[in-house]
Formats: sequence, structure tokens, C-alpha cells
Amino acid sequence: MMSGKHYKGQEVSCCIKYFIFGFNIIFWLLGVAFLGIGLWAWSEKGVLSNISSITDLGGFDPVWLFLVVGGVMFILGFAGCIGALRENTLLLKFFSVFLGIIFFLELTAGVLAFVFKDWIKDQLNFFINNNIRAYRDDIDLQNLIDFTQEYWECCGAFGADDWNLNIYFNCTDSNPSREKCGVPFSCCTKDPAEDVINTQCGYDVRAKSDAEQKTYIHVKGCVPQFEKWLQDNLTIVAGIFIGVALLQVRTTSSAITDCICLLLLHSVSLLYFPQIFGICLAQNLVSDIEAVRASW
Repeated sequence: MMSGKHYKGQEVSCCIKYFIFGFNIIFWLLGVAFLGIGLWAWSEKGVLSNISSITDLGGFDPVWLFLVVGGVMFILGFAGCIGALRENTLLLKFFSVFLGIIFFLELTAGVLAFVFKDWIKDQLNFFINNNIRAYRDDIDLQNLIDFTQEYWECCGAFGADDWNLNIYFNCTDSNPSREKCGVPFSCCTKDPAEDVINTQCGYDVRAKSDAEQKTYIHVKGCVPQFEKWLQDNLTIVAGIFIGVALLQVRTTSSAITDCICLLLLHSVSLLYFPQIFGICLAQNLVSDIEAVRASW
């Protein structure tokens, strides 16, 4: 005789399952967009029709950032989407571990930058100066350098005189450029009253005295400003370390996992919120799936 009562065992949370699916669909689409932008940029430069030209640029090609980041997002988004939709614990664990590896690499980079700061400083100086030489060779590189100098309010690697390395900005007598003894506009201090960027604000500025230069441009180098940025974000690095360590603790209790996730979300910067949130949800879903399978 039927009692009308139904046995209610362990269930996979549909809310978490489809939230992860939606979260990763967006992530996957962003990855496709980044890859598309990178390939389009290379197509415009003629790189796709002549692969050997990849090495022609003297400095760093920012398109690589779009391709690498887009590729990683594409793989993670795919694993998260299919893993959640098909309740595939292997793909979900791959998703979590992949994000964990990214955090570990960020942490490792932070620790190495602190331990080998003099070597890192020399390498960063070499990298920036090498790209200063190639400033006018590639519009994407030019935009990247301008963004960096504007964001950190800096000029050159260790100062404005580093722009002597560029053939258009150096102060030699043989330089016929109108930009001689100048700096890019991104080195200039911003005037709040100006609505339109004055791209000629750096002309002849290095021909002035050091005291006068401070009125027109940022005199601090980008390497010292980067060091300051790292010091200001040490708490974020510490939060990541705690997060990665806690995520290694295996637990089948969804409630404990929820508590850990809440602590993590409050301990790190909003910059890392999507990654931490994704790992927490994936861990929860894996726990639910394994609990359901164990009750069969």
C-alpha cells in the first residue's frame, strides 16, 4: 500500500549547477571575444598572412596578451560549462584545479618578485627600455606604454631621460624629429580643465631644467611606481595565499565549504572575486554530485 510519502535523499543543487553553467558561458564567450580580437589584430598587421613577421617587432606585441588570456578563458569556460551541465566531476575538478594553478602562479610570481627583487627590477628595466626603443614601431605597443604611463603616473623605466633610447625622442644633434628632447603625451601631468588631450604637451620638455620638468610631466619612473604598487597590494597576495591553502582542504560538507568560501570572498580583492567565486561553486557542486553518487 502506497503511503503517499516520497523518500528525499541527497540532491544536486540546481541553483549552483545552472549558475556555474551561466557563469562559465559568459567566461567562455569572453574567451572567444579575446581570441577573435587577437586574431583580428594580427590579420590587420598582416601577421596571419606572414607568420614569420611575429618576430619582426623589436618590442612586446600586446596581441599575445589577448591570445593567451583568451585561450585560457576559452578552455576554463568550456570545462566549467560542460562539467556543470553534464555533472562531470572530472571537468569540474579540472576547472577548479586550473584556477587554483593560476592563483598559485600569481602567488609564486609575487614571492619571487619579493625575494629576487633586484633581478626582477633589472629585467623590468630591460623590458621597458626595449619597448621604449620600439615605441613607434607598433600601434598596439604604443597604446600599452601610454596606458601604463598614464595609469601609474610615470615616465620611462627610471625617469624621463630613458626616452633618449628612442630615435624620435633622443636629444642628439643629429635627430631631425620634432619630438626631439621630448616625451610621449602619456608622461604629461593632466590638466583637469582640458577636455581634449594635448598630444604635443611633451615636446621639448626634457630641454628644460629638472625643476621645470616637474610642472609638465611625471618625473618618477615606471619601475619604482610598479614596486610601490606591489607593496600596496601585499594584503591581496596574502589573501590569495590563504585562499589557495584553504581550497586544498578536502571536505564533503557543503556547509563547511560555504563558510570557507564566504571567508575567502571577504579576504581578497574584488579583482579576484570571479575566480574565487567560480572555485567555490565548483567545489560545492562536486561535493553535491559525489554525495548523491555515494547514496546510490
